[in-house]
Amino acid sequence: MRHKRISRTRWPVIRDPLFGPLRRHIGSFEANLSEQGYTHGVIDNKVRIVRHLNRWLHQKQISLHDLDESQVNKFLRYYYEFHNSGCGNILTLKQLLGLLRNSNAITPPVNINNDDELSLITRKFTGYLRKERGLSPLTLKNYLPTIQRFLSWRFKSNAIVPVNIKPRDVTTYLFNQTKKYSLRCVQLEASALRSFFRFLRFRGDVSIDLASCVPTVANHPRSELPKYLPPEDVDRLLRSCDKTRIVGIRDYAILLLMARLGLRAGELLTMTLDDIKWEEGTITIHGKSGRDEVLPIPKDVGKAIVKYLQIGRPKCATRRLFVRTKAPFRELARDGSICCIVRYACKRIGIEPLHQGAHLLRHSLATRMLNKGASMAEIAEILRHRSTQTTEIYAKVNLRSLRELAKPWPKGAI
Repeated sequence: MRHKRISRTRWPVIRDPLFGPLRRHIGSFEANLSEQGYTHGVIDNKVRIVRHLNRWLHQKQISLHDLDESQVNKFLRYYYEFHNSGCGNILTLKQLLGLLRNSNAITPPVNINNDDELSLITRKFTGYLRKERGLSPLTLKNYLPTIQRFLSWRFKSNAIVPVNIKPRDVTTYLFNQTKKYSLRCVQLEASALRSFFRFLRFRGDVSIDLASCVPTVANHPRSELPKYLPPEDVDRLLRSCDKTRIVGIRDYAILLLMARLGLRAGELLTMTLDDIKWEEGTITIHGKSGRDEVLPIPKDVGKAIVKYLQIGRPKCATRRLFVRTKAPFRELARDGSICCIVRYACKRIGIEPLHQGAHLLRHSLATRMLNKGASMAEIAEILRHRSTQTTEIYAKVNLRSLRELAKPWPKGAI
């Protein structure tokens, strides 16, 4: 029997709730949404569903201590009997639970499913990498998604039992990855898996040496030509940004930094407002292995950043330079965010290079400098390479530079 739809008048919005376990937290929730940059209309909608939850908890005599995901799901099933389902309601109530847990108003979730097992084992692996191996945060950031993907692929929704991992599972997984990602990415995944299997054996979770079962991924980066765009395509890429829109202003500044200074995606993500010294005309780059480099700010780059700060960057608490253009306003969290900006720009001008990641503009800058007569040492300095051997890959696109690198033919050789 279908439920008769009840008029919205049966669900009055209580602006100042006198009852319910959430009555003291609705104001702080509303303030938190405002700090994250949500508009008044969105805040009203989010607060409305929280007020309905508060009223339902009061009617069911459920205390704040008992509020968790299961109670939220029960409320939503009841709520959707009388209202059209809203796609943002689940996210809103997850935000509420997060805020309540951060303030210790409710208890953390209990680890009862596969997702929690996955989180537990990855947390322990993170501690092992940090304390026992002393690896950098960037390495941890690269390793953990691989382990999560592998365990999710191997065990799916079943319990995670490391002893059930077989050598053929490892080889099958990596072979499948070669169909989706570049060989360089698969190499990184292989390194992450070796480290993870050493961790499992260190803890006694497995008895066989799975690390030795991880196959070597053959990839010789110096055997290929660097992926780059000609100067005219780089210029078209920059012009494709719609600087009448906030997102276009931000993306133009990001693309210009990569095109003029050859920045990596991670260097853009970690850049802060304090890294820019306007009086000196310099910017501090937080590079690989914790190394900081100070670079001069080109005139067009400085103008793009100033316009972004004046018009494009929303008010928010984070000191990171580049943030989201939609609420919640926070820093860009992943390298993939920068890669997407490059990919969409390529799509706008109708080109489809083989590699469309953040390094595309870095390679383009090096190739452009080489063709204008810059030396390998000068290019290595701009790209902040530790060794000029890393820079020598760009010599392949310039015959003159290849002659400079070629060693003389040994005398007497046939």
